[in-house]
Amino acid sequence: MARSTFGELIRERRRRADLTQREIARRIGTSTPYIGHLETGKRHPSEEVVERLADALGFDRKDLFLLANPKAKAIMAMPDTTPASAWEEFRRNAQLQSSMHVTGEEMEMLSRVALMGQVREPRDFVYILNTVRQALNSP
Repeated sequence: MARSTFGELIRERRRRADLTQREIARRIGTSTPYIGHLETGKRHPSEEVVERLADALGFDRKDLFLLANPKAKAIMAMPDTTPASAWEEFRRNAQLQSSMHVTGEEMEMLSRVALMGQVREPRDFVYILNTVRQALNSP
């Protein structure tokens, strides 16, 4: 048996629930013609409409979203190639922290700097730390 499309599945579930397009449209806050367009594949639903349809027809939101957005499933299956943030690299580098004698207070301060989102390299935290240390020790 061929896999149903988003529209076919919506129509099938609506009919099994003995609901008209008008009733579903009213329940999810759209127009009757829009439901018809969804069922025939002439329109693509927004995330909000998918959620409301899932709730109204008893579907799992995630499953219905993936059926409405088949490319999303492929994207979700892709490995995460996002490089670790500079902060995470610095935070995990215990050897560097030890060699720099970084205190807990200094780590807290650097974590706040990291929230600014402008630090690109872990070594930049060493520069920031040294700058702050010099500023605090100056007469």
